[in-house]
Amino acid sequence: MDYRQALNKAAALCSRKEYCTADIQKKLVNWDLTEEEVGKALEWLSGEKFIDDKRYAAYYVRDKFRFNGWGRIKIRYQLRGKQITSSVIDEALEQIDEGEYLKMLAELLHSKKRSVKNKDAWQKKAALARFAQSRGFEPDVVFSMIDEVLNDIT
Repeated sequence: MDYRQALNKAAALCSRKEYCTADIQKKLVNWDLTEEEVGKALEWLSGEKFIDDKRYAAYYVRDKFRFNGWGRIKIRYQLRGKQITSSVIDEALEQIDEGEYLKMLAELLHSKKRSVKNKDAWQKKAALARFAQSRGFEPDVVFSMIDEVLNDIT
């Protein structure tokens, strides 16, 4: 595929869905563009606002929090894997409302509490902690919320 075709194809992809720079770079490399052409294409796509890592990170944080129930740790880890800078990640994570964050964690823990079979309090607490931490929630927040959930009679 030549440079012009690859650039048009990348622009068409970016106009349909948000992509980060690293994702588009991989696609351009797979389309057999030279390193120089890849750099030139990425520069043009960024300049024309087809790709914007800040915008991508903001959408990613919002989607993964609301729809997947992920915590800040897991979201940060996934964005780092997409080569998003720490400052952009921090800025995107700030959009998560703390009240909503705690509410989401509480809902997840209440839901999981019903499915935990073990009656022993320590093992139930451990199962809930493993579950919440696997979703990427911070340990200090998790343990304080577990205490609230386990002490809740409903």
